[in-house]
Amino acid sequence: MAEIEGIPTIERLTQQYGQELLAQLRQQERRMGAGWLYSRLMRLATGDEALKVQLFRFVDVLPALKTPHAIAHHLLEFLDQPSVKLPPGTRRLLSFLGHHTATEWLLADSAQLGTALMARRFIAGKNAELATSAVERLRGENLAFSLDLLGEAVTSETEALAYQQKYLDLIRELSEIAEKWPANPQTDAAPFGSVPRVNVSVKLSSLYARFDPMAAQSTATAVKARLWPILTLARERGVFVNFDMEQYDFRDITHRIFEEILCEDEFRDWADVGIVVQAYLRDAFQDAERLLNWTKQRGTPVWVRLVKGAYWDYETIMAAERGYPVPVFAHKAKTDANYERLTEFLLTNWKTLRPAIATHNVRSAAHAQAVAKALELPPRAVEYQVLFGMGEPIGRALAGQGERVRVYVPFGELLPGMAYLVRRLLENTSNESFIRHVEQDDLSDQQLLGPPEASYAEEVQDTAGTENSHLVNTFRNEPVTDFALQQNQEAMQQALASVQARLGESVPIVIDGQREESPTLWPRSDPSQTARMAAQVFWATNEQATRAITAAQHAFPGWRDTPVTERAELLRRVAEEFRRYRFKINAWQVYEVGKPWRDADADVAEAIDFCEYYAAEMERLSVPRERNMPGEWNEYFYEARGPAVIIAPWNFPLAILTGMTVAALVAGNPVIIKPSEQSSRTGYFLMEALAAAGVPGGVANFLPGEGEAIGPTLVNDPRVALIAFTGSRAVGLSIIRSAAEVQPGQREIKRVIAELGGKNAIIVDEDADLDEAVLGVLASMTGYSGQKCSACSRAIIIGSAYEPFCARLREAIKSIQSGPAQDPATTLGPLVDKAAQERVLEYIRIGSQEGALLAQSPLPDAFKSTGYYVPAAVFTDCPPNGKLWQEEIFGPVLALRYAKDLDDALQLADNTPYALTGGFYSRSPENIERVRREFHVGNLYINRKITGALVDRQPFGGARMSGVGSKVGGPDYLLQFLVPRTITESVMRRGFAPSEQLKGKARGGI
Repeated sequence: MAEIEGIPTIERLTQQYGQELLAQLRQQERRMGAGWLYSRLMRLATGDEALKVQLFRFVDVLPALKTPHAIAHHLLEFLDQPSVKLPPGTRRLLSFLGHHTATEWLLADSAQLGTALMARRFIAGKNAELATSAVERLRGENLAFSLDLLGEAVTSETEALAYQQKYLDLIRELSEIAEKWPANPQTDAAPFGSVPRVNVSVKLSSLYARFDPMAAQSTATAVKARLWPILTLARERGVFVNFDMEQYDFRDITHRIFEEILCEDEFRDWADVGIVVQAYLRDAFQDAERLLNWTKQRGTPVWVRLVKGAYWDYETIMAAERGYPVPVFAHKAKTDANYERLTEFLLTNWKTLRPAIATHNVRSAAHAQAVAKALELPPRAVEYQVLFGMGEPIGRALAGQGERVRVYVPFGELLPGMAYLVRRLLENTSNESFIRHVEQDDLSDQQLLGPPEASYAEEVQDTAGTENSHLVNTFRNEPVTDFALQQNQEAMQQALASVQARLGESVPIVIDGQREESPTLWPRSDPSQTARMAAQVFWATNEQATRAITAAQHAFPGWRDTPVTERAELLRRVAEEFRRYRFKINAWQVYEVGKPWRDADADVAEAIDFCEYYAAEMERLSVPRERNMPGEWNEYFYEARGPAVIIAPWNFPLAILTGMTVAALVAGNPVIIKPSEQSSRTGYFLMEALAAAGVPGGVANFLPGEGEAIGPTLVNDPRVALIAFTGSRAVGLSIIRSAAEVQPGQREIKRVIAELGGKNAIIVDEDADLDEAVLGVLASMTGYSGQKCSACSRAIIIGSAYEPFCARLREAIKSIQSGPAQDPATTLGPLVDKAAQERVLEYIRIGSQEGALLAQSPLPDAFKSTGYYVPAAVFTDCPPNGKLWQEEIFGPVLALRYAKDLDDALQLADNTPYALTGGFYSRSPENIERVRREFHVGNLYINRKITGALVDRQPFGGARMSGVGSKVGGPDYLLQFLVPRTITESVMRRGFAPSEQLKGKARGGI
């Protein structure tokens, strides 16, 4: 849109309007008082990156600190660091004030005062009354407003309902007050009619605790039910409602809810509603086009708030962690260019999509003015929006030109609002912040107003994996499926329907490449609906077990001598088979072992990771280490051990089975694969993938069956060189004992690799972010119904965090939704079988005797008899030596205790025979460092959930009674499947030795 008839170019107008806005900005007097302190702090922060990070970390934790000592101590923790550059004398002053009881209150008060002054700059007040004063002041300056209710992450339905009520109260109270305000044509009128005086912004995720894009139907239904009274009251009271846009995961479900509810008869002709478009999204233009088409069909205009986007760091970090395409532009210039393109689109369609241009960038605002002029839009057809505490100068400048300007005004308590405050501070101190450059006057007008250096050509979307140049190898974790995307939801539903039609099919035995049956055909029920048969499994006999070992023994020499490159490529072909049938395998896990969608999909992704990672690792290990001397050549290398028995559990029916199996295979060991009874159909996918990949007969043998029946035969056979086991402590120790006894004819000591479980604890510090801690404990406790060896079954809460943590966890537990695994809305599925159900119910009974029940999730009567369901339960005051505190439960049962300090917490955490996983939530650098040293578990997770270890990034395994052997998915794991050898050759003949370059050619003489 470079030229419009009879009008100067858009760029020329942009420069003209931009110069006028800059001139007005520079004429405005700088605020004093709190503004001076804020400006001083910002100059300090922008002068040193380390100082900025530490200051903002302190600001983030401050509301959780309850005493002057805690405040002073944390301030010293963050700022008294060698890497942090402080003004002269500041470090000495901080140290003096913070290390003396008599003066630490002064340091604490100063920190609180400074933070409060900053908070008041960006947050209008802690309640609606204070916010009303702020917006009335804004109206006096010809500035309209939109109120945004800040809040904590919603962890329960109680909190979600409270937010709904807050929105209703805000609309009711403020609309009554607004009736008394005098009319203001500049803020309350537009070419298409009147503009509501009261404008509120709503975050949909705050209205429903189980807000989940994967469960799109149930989420949309629940959120619309909560929205209905809000929109009804807003329409009755003449209040505008704006639907805020949050992270990218929520984008599609937000659009769906917005479009569906506004097409209801009660709201179809209502125009006082709007939604956000985020210009930093690569596909933002498709959002705008979609809104235009939908609005035309609806027949009533809506508003579109055009922003650049506030979650850039979050989106890039999460894409990196997940291995997804990055949804946002990597460079600000491209966002700016997209913003201008979207501005032109919105203004061109202003009668249908009423534009609200939200920006603090003079160039972006001036460009919108230029486009409006070029299109000959009537006055105030375009609204401009700015943020409270950041954008008022440009807002006043635009209002001074007669534009309609709205200020986005957050209000709420400081603690819930802290994340918003830190985001604003980071934005203000960014090297790319327009406001910062204007205030510091460090760029010329030409630089400030120059056109964005970006094109609209399609970009190559980098995934996180390609950007992690710091990683030392080429391995990349397989991304889990993004179930926020509709096409993936549909693919999963189709797979479930397809597999449901095949439920009950039989699972064979495979020996030496031949499928076999047996006299015993065991029916496996669907844990979600026990009346439905998931599969029928032929259980191998002891005679078949012996023949399987014989087949592996005969295949061993040939497989051992197969080049490593060929064995590695076999694993990569297996990985491709898993990718090809991913949704099908997911669906079988749902029906056979009751795994919810995400858990099933993550299991397949991990199986793929094991194939790819161990293939690469074996190629690395296959290069001999040489230590040659003149006349002497020395080689250190590895070779296979012999036939390996693989005994796997049901809780990771593909991943663990695959990991142990392909590790043995790529190392050159033939395998006898013994899947768990409960998951043999899923396990058979591994056998099918190996066959499709070309594994020779006898190299891989598949032996489903009853562990008690064929296990001793497999473990005690003298021809077996290695046993890899994952399962219960009792069975694992029994295998270790049996393998230690040398059988007649046995030629080598058997190697046992055993992963045996855990009794894992999460410690929550006094200064922890309870939003994260409650959700992290909940996810670690209830993921796959607690049926993970890494699951959290103990929580230790320190000091003043105990009461609020318990209160929020109680409500979160009550908000859990039990249901069948195939339902994407289910947050707590069934247990694997009747024995597991009875065991967990017994532990719930024990918990009631040993401690006090804090909370128990609802379990509808309909599920009590149809599947293997149990409620999630949390017990407090459990004795440290009691069963609930000491024994592995393998279900959604949590023992919770108070600790007076970190010493007490670490002692409680260590008070079990296990040492598998552990967690710590804290914002204290000192305490985090101490926990790293003293919390002795195999996998320690800080400020995140304790389940979900990833191959290579987080090699997994424990110590003590949690197992024996190196960590799975780590650089040492394959060594257990190998025997190291050393060969030394003297190559000196008659006083002459060949050069090292002739090695391999000169053996046997010259």
